[in-house]
Amino acid sequence: MAMKYLALVSLLLNLAVVFSTVPKTTSEGGGYGDDYGHDQSGNDVSNFCPEAEAIIFSRVQEAVLEDSRMAASLLRLHFHDCFVNGCDASVLLDDSANFVGEKTAAPNLNSLRGFDVIDAIKADLEAFCPETVSCADILATAARDSVVLSGGPSWDVQMGRKDSFTASKSLANKNLPGPNSTVANLVSKFQNVNLSLRDMVVLSGAHTMGRARCTTFRGRLQGAITASTPDASLEFIQSLQELCSGSSSNATLANLDLATPATFDNQYYVNLLSGQGLLPSDQNLVTGDDQTRELVETYAGDVVAFFEDFKNSMIKMGSLGVGTGMNGEIRRHCRAVN
Repeated sequence: MAMKYLALVSLLLNLAVVFSTVPKTTSEGGGYGDDYGHDQSGNDVSNFCPEAEAIIFSRVQEAVLEDSRMAASLLRLHFHDCFVNGCDASVLLDDSANFVGEKTAAPNLNSLRGFDVIDAIKADLEAFCPETVSCADILATAARDSVVLSGGPSWDVQMGRKDSFTASKSLANKNLPGPNSTVANLVSKFQNVNLSLRDMVVLSGAHTMGRARCTTFRGRLQGAITASTPDASLEFIQSLQELCSGSSSNATLANLDLATPATFDNQYYVNLLSGQGLLPSDQNLVTGDDQTRELVETYAGDVVAFFEDFKNSMIKMGSLGVGTGMNGEIRRHCRAVN
């Protein structure tokens, strides 16, 4: 008991430091159903747990300072959650007797990270305000905070999501875009969840941070070099071929953005125009469609436009299939239903 008390005191002291710099969440004005922004008893989340945003920000900041790659990992967790039955924290559920979870789906297996960070945030929140902030809201807020801590834009995160009672490995395999996707396939996957071509191009800009395994971009290395290949692209592809040449190189990691891998900026789009997109699906935005290439050119030349469109698309994605009321719960532990 004494140890738990000391841990709470330590957390309170840390929160006092970060409160003034924390981005804002909101549970005001419209949203996700009649009980939007409220817990299961009808309490306004922002009033009932005023420490929530600072608790989340503090834990994300700690994780990103320890491992800058974690910012991209937390952002990706939110994305992979929202594309499967909406933003309901289904991606966090472990397998159970009733269902096979999404963690072992092909796009997620040995790929998704950050579960321990979410667990730590949830434990802190349960200590301050039990069963008030959902795991889905934690994912949405942690994604925003990761972008902010990496130099990107901020936006108000609407609260009031509920956590699902189940998960779907089959839908994760079906709905999530793959690294070798064509533009047509990418557009189809996004349109299936009511996101536009513009949303697809701007949310792909999240690849301005993070890393990927050789196995995900080998398609970029097969027959990629020709007499007309630009020098910058040629050097880039040759470096990747060398990196991924070993017999055990499938798990070897490469930066998605070679120039500024830990900074949220518009360098990703600059790289694409130079032929230096790591994933085939990324480079296809330039080579596979005139509309997507035009947007890439816009964002490469205007970071303000990219930031503005990115935050708007994140808000839009964050509202996908949101569960409220009896359609979900607020889990006490994010890995299992109550």
